[in-house]
Amino acid sequence: MKPSSKIAELTELIAPAVAACGVDLWGIEFMPQGRKSLLRIYIETLPEQRAAGEHVTIEDCSAVNHQVSGVLDVHDPIAGEYVLEVSSPGFDRPLFTREQVAEYVGEVVNLRLIHAIGTAENKRRKVVGRLMSVTDSGMQILTEDKLEFDIAFDSVDKAHLVYQD
Repeated sequence: MKPSSKIAELTELIAPAVAACGVDLWGIEFMPQGRKSLLRIYIETLPEQRAAGEHVTIEDCSAVNHQVSGVLDVHDPIAGEYVLEVSSPGFDRPLFTREQVAEYVGEVVNLRLIHAIGTAENKRRKVVGRLMSVTDSGMQILTEDKLEFDIAFDSVDKAHLVYQD
């Protein structure tokens, strides 16, 4: 879950513009796709707003899009054309930081790993299971088939919360 240098650069550039709109920067995905890249920014309401049951609105997304577009136009950190998307993280939210993961202990998460883990008969790069605990360096997952995995944060490519009704 260590951000790439490009994500770190974009985060540093974009975070103040997002904060100026009165919302939190939840995370950034940057996907270079040939001549046209995709920059997706996830925003979330401030903690006190979340506690009051408030959610990200279309107006919030529009305001952040406008602010961030201006910053990107001035600094031009992305070579070539790109599409900018601003969104709420939603119910199946991506998780970008250790702190975000720690908020969801007890919930089911879906992880895509950089390298396969497990025994020879249970090797996998995708792990879906209940988040049992979080430490400074990783997390413990219990899968539906009762396998336990200790997974280091730096071995996680992507992490998402699994929405359960």
